[in-house]
Amino acid sequence: MMGAIQDARLHDVPDEIPVLISGGGPSGLFLALDLAQRGIRSLVIEPRTSLDQDRPRAKTTNARTMTHLRRIGLASALRNAAPLPVEFAQDVIFCSSLTGREIRRFSNAFQLVAGRYGPQPEGGQQVPQPVLESVLREAVAASAHATMLTGLRVESFAAAPHGQHVTVVDAAGQGRTVRSRFLAGADGGSSTVRRGLGIRLEGGSAALSNVSILFRSKDLADTISLDPAVQYWVLGPGTAGMVGRMDMDQTWWAIIQGVDGSAGAEDLDPVALVRSLVGADVDVDVVATDPWTARMLLAPSYGGDGVFLVGDAAHQNPPWGGHGFNTCIGDAANLAWKIAAAMDGWAGPELLDSYGLERRPVAERTITDAAANGKALAYHFADPALEHEGAEGDAARVSAHDALGVKQSEFDSLGLVLGYSYSGSPLVVPDGSPVPAEDPIRYTPSASPGALLPHAWLEDGTSIYDVLGPGFTLLVDAGSLAGATAKDAYAPVVAATAGGPDVPVTVLALGPGSNGIPMAELWAADAVLVRPDQHVAWRGSSAEAAAHALSIAAGWNVPASLKAKEAAHADAVIS
Repeated sequence: MMGAIQDARLHDVPDEIPVLISGGGPSGLFLALDLAQRGIRSLVIEPRTSLDQDRPRAKTTNARTMTHLRRIGLASALRNAAPLPVEFAQDVIFCSSLTGREIRRFSNAFQLVAGRYGPQPEGGQQVPQPVLESVLREAVAASAHATMLTGLRVESFAAAPHGQHVTVVDAAGQGRTVRSRFLAGADGGSSTVRRGLGIRLEGGSAALSNVSILFRSKDLADTISLDPAVQYWVLGPGTAGMVGRMDMDQTWWAIIQGVDGSAGAEDLDPVALVRSLVGADVDVDVVATDPWTARMLLAPSYGGDGVFLVGDAAHQNPPWGGHGFNTCIGDAANLAWKIAAAMDGWAGPELLDSYGLERRPVAERTITDAAANGKALAYHFADPALEHEGAEGDAARVSAHDALGVKQSEFDSLGLVLGYSYSGSPLVVPDGSPVPAEDPIRYTPSASPGALLPHAWLEDGTSIYDVLGPGFTLLVDAGSLAGATAKDAYAPVVAATAGGPDVPVTVLALGPGSNGIPMAELWAADAVLVRPDQHVAWRGSSAEAAAHALSIAAGWNVPASLKAKEAAHADAVIS
Protein backbone atom coordinates (compact mmCIF):
# COMPACT_ATOMS: atom_id res chain seq x y z
CA MET A 1 0.00 0.00 0.00
CA MET A 2 2.87 2.42 0.70
CA GLY A 3 3.61 4.92 -2.01
CA ALA A 4 0.04 5.40 -3.21
CA ILE A 5 -2.86 7.83 -3.49
CA GLN A 6 -6.22 6.21 -3.72
CA ASP A 7 -9.90 6.78 -3.07
CA ALA A 8 -10.09 4.50 -0.11
CA ARG A 9 -12.30 2.16 1.80
CA LEU A 10 -11.81 1.47 5.47
CA HIS A 11 -10.12 -1.84 4.79
CA ASP A 12 -7.33 0.11 3.07
CA VAL A 13 -6.46 1.78 6.37
CA PRO A 14 -3.57 0.01 8.14
CA ASP A 15 -3.74 -1.03 11.77
CA GLU A 16 -0.59 0.88 12.58
CA ILE A 17 1.55 3.66 11.08
CA PRO A 18 4.44 5.67 12.56
CA VAL A 19 2.97 9.05 11.59
CA LEU A 20 -0.65 9.78 10.73
CA ILE A 21 -1.34 13.12 9.06
CA SER A 22 -4.89 14.46 9.15
CA GLY A 23 -5.30 16.60 6.05
CA GLY A 24 -3.78 16.35 2.57
CA GLY A 25 -3.40 20.01 1.69
CA PRO A 26 0.02 21.54 0.99
CA SER A 27 1.34 21.34 4.57
CA GLY A 28 0.18 17.76 5.12
CA LEU A 29 1.58 16.56 1.81
CA PHE A 30 4.88 18.36 2.33
CA LEU A 31 5.21 16.90 5.83
CA ALA A 32 4.67 13.40 4.42
CA LEU A 33 7.28 13.95 1.70
CA ASP A 34 9.84 15.49 4.05
CA LEU A 35 9.39 12.54 6.42
CA ALA A 36 9.65 10.14 3.48
CA GLN A 37 12.98 11.65 2.43
CA ARG A 38 14.18 10.87 5.96
CA GLY A 39 12.96 7.27 5.70
CA ILE A 40 9.88 7.71 7.91
CA ARG A 41 6.55 6.15 6.87
CA SER A 42 3.39 8.21 7.08
CA LEU A 43 -0.27 8.00 6.16
CA VAL A 44 -2.19 11.07 4.97
CA ILE A 45 -5.96 10.98 5.49
CA GLU A 46 -7.76 13.46 3.21
CA PRO A 47 -11.54 13.90 2.78
CA ARG A 48 -11.30 15.45 -0.71
CA THR A 49 -11.32 12.90 -3.50
CA SER A 50 -10.37 15.50 -6.13
CA LEU A 51 -8.87 18.97 -6.36
CA ASP A 52 -11.04 22.00 -7.09
CA GLN A 53 -9.32 23.65 -10.05
CA ASP A 54 -11.81 26.54 -10.01
CA ARG A 55 -10.62 27.93 -6.66
CA PRO A 56 -6.90 28.53 -7.06
CA ARG A 57 -6.53 30.12 -3.60
CA ALA A 58 -2.80 30.57 -2.84
CA LYS A 59 -0.72 31.56 -5.87
CA THR A 60 2.58 32.73 -4.38
CA THR A 61 5.33 30.21 -3.67
CA ASN A 62 8.14 32.27 -2.18
CA ALA A 63 11.90 31.74 -2.35
CA ARG A 64 12.07 29.96 0.99
CA THR A 65 9.33 27.48 0.08
CA MET A 66 10.91 26.88 -3.32
CA THR A 67 14.15 26.09 -1.49
CA HIS A 68 12.31 23.62 0.76
CA LEU A 69 10.91 22.02 -2.40
CA ARG A 70 14.41 21.90 -3.87
CA ARG A 71 15.59 20.05 -0.75
CA ILE A 72 13.07 17.27 -1.38
CA GLY A 73 13.70 17.28 -5.13
CA LEU A 74 10.51 19.02 -6.35
CA ALA A 75 11.46 22.61 -7.25
CA SER A 76 11.98 21.86 -10.93
CA ALA A 77 8.81 19.75 -11.09
CA LEU A 78 6.77 22.64 -9.73
CA ARG A 79 8.29 25.17 -12.11
CA ASN A 80 7.63 22.85 -15.05
CA ALA A 81 4.01 22.46 -13.96
CA ALA A 82 3.42 26.17 -13.30
CA PRO A 83 1.15 27.66 -15.99
CA LEU A 84 2.72 31.12 -15.63
CA PRO A 85 6.51 31.19 -16.16
CA VAL A 86 8.60 33.56 -14.07
CA GLU A 87 10.02 35.02 -17.28
CA PHE A 88 6.61 36.40 -18.26
CA ALA A 89 6.43 39.00 -15.48
CA GLN A 90 8.02 39.82 -12.14
CA ASP A 91 6.37 43.12 -11.20
CA VAL A 92 3.21 44.27 -9.42
CA ILE A 93 1.64 47.34 -11.03
CA PHE A 94 -0.83 49.72 -9.36
CA CYS A 95 -3.02 51.50 -11.88
CA SER A 96 -6.24 53.44 -12.40
CA SER A 97 -7.53 50.59 -14.62
CA LEU A 98 -5.98 48.00 -16.93
CA THR A 99 -6.51 50.42 -19.80
CA GLY A 100 -5.63 53.47 -17.75
CA ARG A 101 -2.54 54.87 -16.11
CA GLU A 102 0.22 53.22 -14.15
CA ILE A 103 0.55 54.79 -10.70
CA ARG A 104 3.37 52.77 -9.13
CA ARG A 105 5.14 49.45 -9.58
CA PHE A 106 7.05 47.10 -7.31
CA SER A 107 9.75 45.23 -9.21
CA ASN A 108 10.72 41.61 -8.63
CA ALA A 109 7.79 41.13 -6.28
CA PHE A 110 7.56 37.89 -4.28
CA GLN A 111 11.24 37.12 -5.09
CA LEU A 112 10.37 36.62 -8.75
CA VAL A 113 13.67 36.70 -10.60
CA ALA A 114 14.36 35.27 -14.03
CA GLY A 115 17.70 33.48 -13.77
CA ARG A 116 19.91 32.56 -10.84
CA TYR A 117 18.87 33.98 -7.48
CA GLY A 118 21.28 35.10 -4.77
CA PRO A 119 19.64 35.07 -1.31
CA GLN A 120 18.44 31.45 -1.79
CA PRO A 121 19.20 28.72 -4.29
CA GLU A 122 15.66 29.21 -5.63
CA GLY A 123 13.67 32.35 -6.39
CA GLY A 124 9.90 32.62 -6.15
CA GLN A 125 7.26 31.10 -8.43
CA GLN A 126 3.65 32.03 -9.10
CA VAL A 127 1.54 28.88 -9.28
CA PRO A 128 -2.09 28.12 -8.32
CA GLN A 129 -2.52 25.96 -5.23
CA PRO A 130 -4.26 23.10 -7.10
CA VAL A 131 -1.23 22.79 -9.39
CA LEU A 132 1.09 22.70 -6.38
CA GLU A 133 -1.07 20.08 -4.68
CA SER A 134 -1.06 17.98 -7.87
CA VAL A 135 2.75 18.00 -7.92
CA LEU A 136 2.88 17.02 -4.25
CA ARG A 137 0.26 14.29 -4.75
CA GLU A 138 2.22 12.84 -7.65
CA ALA A 139 5.35 12.78 -5.48
CA VAL A 140 3.47 10.97 -2.72
CA ALA A 141 2.20 8.43 -5.25
CA ALA A 142 5.82 7.78 -6.28
CA SER A 143 7.14 7.62 -2.71
CA ALA A 144 8.22 4.42 -1.00
CA HIS A 145 7.31 5.77 2.43
CA ALA A 146 4.21 7.97 2.08
CA THR A 147 0.61 7.01 1.40
CA MET A 148 -2.47 9.19 0.95
CA LEU A 149 -6.00 7.84 1.28
CA THR A 150 -8.78 10.14 0.06
CA GLY A 151 -12.49 10.05 0.85
CA LEU A 152 -11.78 9.46 4.55
CA ARG A 153 -11.40 11.78 7.52
CA VAL A 154 -10.03 11.72 11.04
CA GLU A 155 -12.93 11.85 13.47
CA SER A 156 -11.20 11.60 16.85
CA PHE A 157 -8.12 10.42 18.68
CA ALA A 158 -7.10 9.33 22.16
CA ALA A 159 -3.80 8.88 23.92
CA ALA A 160 -2.51 5.32 24.03
CA PRO A 161 0.72 3.66 25.18
CA HIS A 162 3.53 4.87 22.89
CA GLY A 163 1.30 7.10 20.76
CA GLN A 164 -2.28 7.66 19.71
CA HIS A 165 -5.36 5.68 18.75
CA VAL A 166 -6.86 7.57 15.81
CA THR A 167 -10.38 6.92 14.55
CA VAL A 168 -10.74 7.25 10.78
CA VAL A 169 -14.21 7.26 9.24
CA ASP A 170 -15.64 7.05 5.74
CA ALA A 171 -18.47 9.04 4.18
CA ALA A 172 -21.02 6.68 5.71
CA GLY A 173 -19.66 7.28 9.20
CA GLN A 174 -18.16 3.83 9.57
CA GLY A 175 -14.89 3.88 11.52
CA ARG A 176 -11.57 2.14 11.95
CA THR A 177 -8.86 2.68 14.58
CA VAL A 178 -5.23 3.27 13.64
CA ARG A 179 -2.34 3.18 16.07
CA SER A 180 0.21 5.90 15.39
CA ARG A 181 3.18 7.16 17.32
CA PHE A 182 2.62 10.70 16.05
CA LEU A 183 -0.47 12.55 14.86
CA ALA A 184 -0.18 15.76 12.84
CA GLY A 185 -3.24 17.95 12.42
CA ALA A 186 -2.85 19.57 9.01
CA ASP A 187 -6.62 19.70 8.62
CA GLY A 188 -7.24 23.40 8.18
CA GLY A 189 -9.12 26.11 10.01
CA SER A 190 -11.84 23.78 11.32
CA SER A 191 -9.22 21.24 12.44
CA THR A 192 -10.59 18.12 14.14
CA VAL A 193 -7.19 17.57 15.73
CA ARG A 194 -7.10 21.06 17.20
CA ARG A 195 -10.58 20.65 18.63
CA GLY A 196 -9.54 17.30 20.09
CA LEU A 197 -6.68 19.07 21.87
CA GLY A 198 -9.10 21.63 23.30
CA ILE A 199 -7.30 24.50 21.57
CA ARG A 200 -9.15 27.46 20.06
CA LEU A 201 -7.76 29.91 17.54
CA GLU A 202 -7.50 33.45 18.86
CA GLY A 203 -7.82 36.67 16.88
CA GLY A 204 -10.32 38.31 14.56
CA SER A 205 -11.45 38.98 11.00
CA ALA A 206 -11.34 41.92 8.61
CA ALA A 207 -14.33 44.27 8.63
CA LEU A 208 -15.01 43.87 4.90
CA SER A 209 -14.97 40.79 2.71
CA ASN A 210 -13.64 40.03 -0.78
CA VAL A 211 -14.78 38.05 -3.79
CA SER A 212 -12.43 36.03 -5.97
CA ILE A 213 -13.44 35.56 -9.61
CA LEU A 214 -11.95 33.01 -11.98
CA PHE A 215 -12.78 33.83 -15.59
CA ARG A 216 -11.76 33.36 -19.19
CA SER A 217 -11.36 36.13 -21.74
CA LYS A 218 -10.19 36.03 -25.35
CA ASP A 219 -9.75 39.79 -25.59
CA LEU A 220 -8.24 40.84 -22.26
CA ALA A 221 -4.56 40.23 -23.02
CA ASP A 222 -4.70 42.45 -26.11
CA THR A 223 -6.86 45.06 -24.35
CA ILE A 224 -4.50 45.79 -21.45
CA SER A 225 -2.46 48.89 -22.24
CA LEU A 226 0.06 48.46 -19.42
CA ASP A 227 3.27 46.43 -19.21
CA PRO A 228 2.98 42.76 -18.29
CA ALA A 229 2.61 42.23 -14.54
CA VAL A 230 2.13 39.31 -12.19
CA GLN A 231 -0.60 41.34 -10.48
CA TYR A 232 -2.42 44.54 -11.37
CA TRP A 233 -3.92 46.49 -8.47
CA VAL A 234 -6.74 48.68 -9.77
CA LEU A 235 -7.48 51.83 -7.77
CA GLY A 236 -10.82 52.38 -9.42
CA PRO A 237 -13.40 54.55 -7.68
CA GLY A 238 -16.19 52.19 -8.79
CA THR A 239 -14.50 48.82 -8.42
CA ALA A 240 -11.18 48.32 -6.68
CA GLY A 241 -9.20 45.13 -6.58
CA MET A 242 -6.67 42.92 -8.30
CA VAL A 243 -6.34 41.14 -11.64
CA GLY A 244 -3.74 38.67 -12.84
CA ARG A 245 -3.09 35.95 -15.37
CA MET A 246 -3.69 32.38 -14.31
CA ASP A 247 -1.92 31.01 -17.38
CA MET A 248 -0.56 32.08 -20.75
CA ASP A 249 -3.81 31.15 -22.47
CA GLN A 250 -7.11 32.86 -21.64
CA THR A 251 -7.66 32.18 -17.93
CA TRP A 252 -7.49 35.06 -15.44
CA TRP A 253 -8.26 35.71 -11.80
CA ALA A 254 -9.60 38.81 -10.07
CA ILE A 255 -10.19 39.76 -6.46
CA ILE A 256 -12.78 42.42 -5.70
CA GLN A 257 -11.72 44.03 -2.42
CA GLY A 258 -13.90 45.68 0.20
CA VAL A 259 -17.22 43.91 -0.31
CA ASP A 260 -19.94 44.21 2.30
CA GLY A 261 -20.09 40.75 3.85
CA SER A 262 -23.80 41.12 4.60
CA ALA A 263 -24.53 41.15 0.87
CA GLY A 264 -24.62 37.73 -0.75
CA ALA A 265 -22.30 36.87 -3.61
CA GLU A 266 -25.41 36.24 -5.75
CA ASP A 267 -26.10 39.98 -5.56
CA LEU A 268 -22.83 40.80 -7.33
CA ASP A 269 -22.38 40.98 -11.11
CA PRO A 270 -18.91 39.47 -11.66
CA VAL A 271 -18.86 40.36 -15.36
CA ALA A 272 -19.54 44.02 -14.63
CA LEU A 273 -16.97 44.03 -11.83
CA VAL A 274 -14.24 42.61 -14.06
CA ARG A 275 -15.06 45.05 -16.86
CA SER A 276 -14.88 47.90 -14.38
CA LEU A 277 -11.39 46.82 -13.34
CA VAL A 278 -10.31 46.54 -16.97
CA GLY A 279 -11.89 49.83 -18.05
CA ALA A 280 -13.32 48.25 -21.21
CA ASP A 281 -16.15 45.94 -22.27
CA VAL A 282 -14.04 42.84 -22.83
CA ASP A 283 -15.57 39.38 -23.07
CA VAL A 284 -15.79 37.71 -19.65
CA ASP A 285 -16.73 34.07 -19.19
CA VAL A 286 -17.04 33.52 -15.45
CA VAL A 287 -15.80 30.10 -14.31
CA ALA A 288 -16.33 30.50 -10.55
CA THR A 289 -16.78 33.05 -7.78
CA ASP A 290 -15.55 32.59 -4.24
CA PRO A 291 -16.40 35.04 -1.42
CA TRP A 292 -14.01 35.12 1.52
CA THR A 293 -12.92 37.19 4.50
CA ALA A 294 -9.35 37.71 5.68
CA ARG A 295 -8.75 36.24 9.13
CA MET A 296 -6.00 36.88 11.66
CA LEU A 297 -6.09 33.80 13.88
CA LEU A 298 -3.40 32.03 15.92
CA ALA A 299 -3.44 29.04 18.25
CA PRO A 300 -2.00 29.63 21.74
CA SER A 301 -0.27 26.24 21.51
CA TYR A 302 0.86 24.03 18.62
CA GLY A 303 0.25 20.84 20.59
CA GLY A 304 2.58 18.37 22.24
CA ASP A 305 2.87 14.81 23.58
CA GLY A 306 2.97 13.41 20.07
CA VAL A 307 0.06 15.46 18.64
CA PHE A 308 0.93 18.61 16.69
CA LEU A 309 -0.86 21.29 14.67
CA VAL A 310 0.53 22.26 11.28
CA GLY A 311 -0.39 25.05 8.88
CA ASP A 312 -3.90 26.50 8.87
CA ALA A 313 -4.85 24.31 11.82
CA ALA A 314 -2.48 26.47 13.88
CA HIS A 315 -2.81 29.86 12.20
CA GLN A 316 -4.81 31.67 9.54
CA ASN A 317 -3.02 34.50 7.81
CA PRO A 318 -4.51 37.29 5.70
CA PRO A 319 -3.42 36.68 2.07
CA TRP A 320 -1.79 40.08 1.60
CA GLY A 321 1.82 39.29 0.72
CA GLY A 322 1.14 35.64 -0.04
CA HIS A 323 2.63 34.38 3.22
CA GLY A 324 -0.08 32.05 4.52
CA PHE A 325 0.65 28.92 2.52
CA ASN A 326 4.39 29.51 2.75
CA THR A 327 4.18 29.76 6.55
CA CYS A 328 2.39 26.39 6.51
CA ILE A 329 5.25 24.77 4.59
CA GLY A 330 7.71 26.25 7.08
CA ASP A 331 5.80 24.54 9.89
CA ALA A 332 6.01 21.17 8.16
CA ALA A 333 9.73 21.57 7.44
CA ASN A 334 10.43 22.36 11.11
CA LEU A 335 8.37 19.45 12.43
CA ALA A 336 9.50 16.79 9.97
CA TRP A 337 13.13 16.50 11.03
CA LYS A 338 12.18 16.49 14.70
CA ILE A 339 9.66 13.65 14.28
CA ALA A 340 12.26 11.78 12.22
CA ALA A 341 14.82 12.28 14.98
CA ALA A 342 12.38 10.81 17.50
CA MET A 343 11.63 7.86 15.25
CA ASP A 344 15.34 7.24 14.67
CA GLY A 345 16.11 7.43 18.39
CA TRP A 346 18.37 10.48 18.60
CA ALA A 347 15.88 13.16 19.65
CA GLY A 348 16.56 14.56 23.09
CA PRO A 349 13.73 15.28 25.52
CA GLU A 350 13.58 18.95 24.52
CA LEU A 351 13.50 18.50 20.76
CA LEU A 352 9.82 18.01 19.93
CA ASP A 353 8.67 20.67 22.39
CA SER A 354 10.73 23.20 20.45
CA TYR A 355 8.43 22.95 17.41
CA GLY A 356 5.73 25.31 18.66
CA LEU A 357 8.21 27.53 20.47
CA GLU A 358 10.03 28.14 17.19
CA ARG A 359 7.18 28.30 14.72
CA ARG A 360 4.47 30.22 16.59
CA PRO A 361 6.42 33.51 16.76
CA VAL A 362 7.05 33.27 13.01
CA ALA A 363 3.31 33.01 12.34
CA GLU A 364 2.56 35.81 14.79
CA ARG A 365 5.00 38.15 13.10
CA THR A 366 3.72 37.24 9.64
CA ILE A 367 0.07 37.71 10.58
CA THR A 368 0.87 41.11 12.07
CA ASP A 369 2.52 42.34 8.88
CA ALA A 370 -0.16 40.90 6.58
CA ALA A 371 -2.90 42.43 8.73
CA ALA A 372 -1.21 45.83 8.43
CA ASN A 373 -1.20 45.46 4.65
CA GLY A 374 -4.89 44.56 4.86
CA LYS A 375 -5.53 48.08 6.13
CA ALA A 376 -4.16 49.52 2.89
CA LEU A 377 -6.07 47.84 0.08
CA ALA A 378 -6.88 49.11 -3.39
CA TYR A 379 -10.06 50.92 -2.39
CA HIS A 380 -8.19 52.92 0.24
CA PHE A 381 -6.27 54.66 -2.59
CA ALA A 382 -9.12 54.99 -5.09
CA ASP A 383 -9.55 58.46 -6.58
CA PRO A 384 -11.41 59.43 -9.78
CA ALA A 385 -8.75 62.08 -10.39
CA LEU A 386 -6.15 59.37 -11.11
CA GLU A 387 -7.56 59.22 -14.65
CA HIS A 388 -7.72 62.97 -15.18
CA GLU A 389 -5.54 64.98 -17.52
CA GLY A 390 -3.75 68.14 -16.45
CA ALA A 391 -2.53 69.41 -13.11
CA GLU A 392 -5.29 67.80 -11.05
CA GLY A 393 -4.54 64.35 -12.44
CA ASP A 394 -0.79 64.81 -12.12
CA ALA A 395 -1.13 65.82 -8.47
CA ALA A 396 -3.45 62.89 -7.70
CA ARG A 397 -1.06 60.42 -9.28
CA VAL A 398 1.94 61.80 -7.41
CA SER A 399 0.03 61.70 -4.16
CA ALA A 400 -1.13 58.10 -4.72
CA HIS A 401 2.37 57.03 -5.78
CA ASP A 402 3.83 58.35 -2.55
CA ALA A 403 1.03 56.91 -0.39
CA LEU A 404 1.51 53.48 -1.95
CA GLY A 405 4.97 53.28 -0.41
CA VAL A 406 3.23 51.70 2.56
CA LYS A 407 2.68 48.59 0.40
CA GLN A 408 6.37 47.80 -0.05
CA SER A 409 6.45 45.14 2.65
CA GLU A 410 3.67 43.26 0.87
CA PHE A 411 5.71 42.69 -2.27
CA ASP A 412 9.30 43.26 -1.17
CA SER A 413 9.15 41.15 1.99
CA LEU A 414 12.49 39.38 2.08
CA GLY A 415 12.89 40.27 5.74
CA LEU A 416 9.78 38.21 6.52
CA VAL A 417 10.57 35.41 4.08
CA LEU A 418 14.22 34.86 5.06
CA GLY A 419 14.86 37.04 8.10
CA TYR A 420 12.93 35.05 10.70
CA SER A 421 15.04 33.53 13.45
CA TYR A 422 14.76 30.81 16.08
CA SER A 423 17.10 32.68 18.42
CA GLY A 424 14.57 32.27 21.25
CA SER A 425 14.70 28.48 21.03
CA PRO A 426 16.33 26.45 23.83
CA LEU A 427 18.02 24.38 21.09
CA VAL A 428 19.98 27.37 19.80
CA VAL A 429 23.25 28.25 21.53
CA PRO A 430 23.72 32.05 21.61
CA ASP A 431 27.18 33.46 20.96
CA GLY A 432 26.75 36.72 22.83
CA SER A 433 26.46 38.88 19.75
CA PRO A 434 23.36 41.01 19.15
CA VAL A 435 20.53 39.20 17.40
CA PRO A 436 19.82 40.89 14.04
CA ALA A 437 16.85 43.24 14.20
CA GLU A 438 13.69 42.01 12.50
CA ASP A 439 12.47 44.01 9.53
CA PRO A 440 9.74 42.88 7.11
CA ILE A 441 11.53 44.32 4.08
CA ARG A 442 15.26 44.30 4.64
CA TYR A 443 17.07 40.97 4.92
CA THR A 444 20.67 41.04 6.06
CA PRO A 445 22.20 37.55 5.79
CA SER A 446 23.61 36.52 9.15
CA ALA A 447 24.92 33.32 10.72
CA SER A 448 23.74 34.49 14.12
CA PRO A 449 22.52 31.37 15.99
CA GLY A 450 18.88 30.77 15.12
CA ALA A 451 19.06 32.54 11.76
CA LEU A 452 18.81 30.92 8.37
CA LEU A 453 22.24 29.90 7.06
CA PRO A 454 23.37 32.71 4.72
CA HIS A 455 23.22 31.43 1.19
CA ALA A 456 26.28 31.38 -1.04
CA TRP A 457 27.11 30.01 -4.46
CA LEU A 458 30.34 28.01 -4.28
CA GLU A 459 33.18 28.31 -6.77
CA ASP A 460 31.90 25.38 -8.84
CA GLY A 461 28.43 26.90 -9.08
CA THR A 462 26.91 24.64 -6.43
CA SER A 463 24.61 26.09 -3.79
CA ILE A 464 25.96 25.85 -0.25
CA TYR A 465 22.58 24.36 0.67
CA ASP A 466 23.15 21.47 -1.72
CA VAL A 467 26.25 20.28 0.16
CA LEU A 468 24.51 20.07 3.54
CA GLY A 469 24.11 16.59 4.98
CA PRO A 470 20.73 15.00 5.77
CA GLY A 471 21.19 15.60 9.51
CA PHE A 472 23.31 18.28 11.14
CA THR A 473 26.21 19.78 9.21
CA LEU A 474 29.28 21.40 10.71
CA LEU A 475 30.63 23.76 8.06
CA VAL A 476 34.21 24.91 8.58
CA ASP A 477 36.04 27.68 6.74
CA ALA A 478 38.91 25.90 4.96
CA GLY A 479 41.21 28.87 5.51
CA SER A 480 40.96 28.48 9.29
CA LEU A 481 42.25 24.89 9.35
CA ALA A 482 45.97 25.61 8.84
CA GLY A 483 46.38 22.48 6.72
CA ALA A 484 44.40 20.12 8.95
CA THR A 485 41.28 18.35 7.75
CA ALA A 486 37.93 19.51 9.08
CA LYS A 487 37.23 16.09 10.60
CA ASP A 488 40.56 16.07 12.46
CA ALA A 489 40.26 19.66 13.66
CA TYR A 490 36.71 19.06 14.87
CA ALA A 491 37.08 15.43 15.94
CA PRO A 492 35.15 16.05 19.20
CA VAL A 493 32.02 16.72 17.11
CA VAL A 494 32.26 13.32 15.45
CA ALA A 495 32.96 11.69 18.81
CA ALA A 496 30.25 13.62 20.65
CA THR A 497 27.64 10.93 20.10
CA ALA A 498 29.89 7.93 20.66
CA GLY A 499 28.29 5.77 23.32
CA GLY A 500 25.19 8.01 23.29
CA PRO A 501 22.44 8.92 20.86
CA ASP A 502 23.76 8.65 17.32
CA VAL A 503 23.05 12.20 16.17
CA PRO A 504 23.78 12.37 12.42
CA VAL A 505 26.39 15.01 11.60
CA THR A 506 28.43 15.80 8.50
CA VAL A 507 31.69 17.74 8.92
CA LEU A 508 32.72 19.67 5.82
CA ALA A 509 35.36 22.30 4.93
CA LEU A 510 34.46 25.02 2.44
CA GLY A 511 36.65 27.42 0.52
CA PRO A 512 35.57 30.90 -0.59
CA GLY A 513 32.30 31.39 -2.41
CA SER A 514 32.06 32.19 -6.10
CA ASN A 515 32.45 35.88 -5.18
CA GLY A 516 35.81 35.15 -3.53
CA ILE A 517 34.61 35.97 -0.01
CA PRO A 518 35.87 33.48 2.61
CA MET A 519 33.18 31.67 4.55
CA ALA A 520 34.57 32.92 7.85
CA GLU A 521 33.77 36.44 6.68
CA LEU A 522 30.25 35.46 5.66
CA TRP A 523 29.62 33.70 8.99
CA ALA A 524 31.64 36.02 11.28
CA ALA A 525 33.12 32.77 12.69
CA ASP A 526 35.38 29.91 11.65
CA ALA A 527 32.58 27.34 11.80
CA VAL A 528 28.80 27.03 11.94
CA LEU A 529 26.62 24.13 13.01
CA VAL A 530 23.63 23.90 10.67
CA ARG A 531 20.43 22.07 11.58
CA PRO A 532 18.56 19.75 9.19
CA ASP A 533 16.20 22.65 8.39
CA GLN A 534 19.11 24.92 7.28
CA HIS A 535 19.05 27.15 10.37
CA VAL A 536 22.21 27.86 12.36
CA ALA A 537 22.36 26.24 15.81
CA TRP A 538 25.84 27.50 16.80
CA ARG A 539 28.84 29.38 15.47
CA GLY A 540 32.37 29.73 16.79
CA SER A 541 35.85 28.22 16.52
CA SER A 542 36.11 25.73 19.41
CA ALA A 543 35.73 22.05 18.54
CA GLU A 544 34.65 21.24 22.10
CA ALA A 545 32.03 24.00 22.03
CA ALA A 546 30.73 22.71 18.70
CA ALA A 547 30.38 19.21 20.14
CA HIS A 548 28.46 20.54 23.13
CA ALA A 549 26.25 22.62 20.83
CA LEU A 550 25.42 19.53 18.76
CA SER A 551 24.06 17.80 21.84
CA ILE A 552 21.93 20.82 22.76
CA ALA A 553 20.67 21.28 19.19
CA ALA A 554 19.43 17.69 19.21
CA GLY A 555 17.52 18.32 22.42
CA TRP A 556 19.99 16.76 24.89
CA ASN A 557 21.74 18.34 27.85
CA VAL A 558 20.01 21.68 27.44
CA PRO A 559 21.52 24.01 30.11
CA ALA A 560 19.25 25.47 32.76
CA SER A 561 19.92 28.95 31.39
CA LEU A 562 18.52 27.99 27.98
CA LYS A 563 15.53 26.26 29.58
CA ALA A 564 14.86 29.46 31.49
CA LYS A 565 14.97 31.33 28.20
CA GLU A 566 12.50 28.80 26.81
CA ALA A 567 10.11 29.26 29.74
CA ALA A 568 10.23 33.05 29.49
CA HIS A 569 9.66 32.85 25.76
CA ALA A 570 6.70 30.50 26.20
CA ASP A 571 5.13 32.82 28.78
CA ALA A 572 5.51 35.76 26.42
CA VAL A 573 3.91 33.81 23.57
CA ILE A 574 0.90 32.65 25.55
CA SER A 575 0.29 36.07 27.06
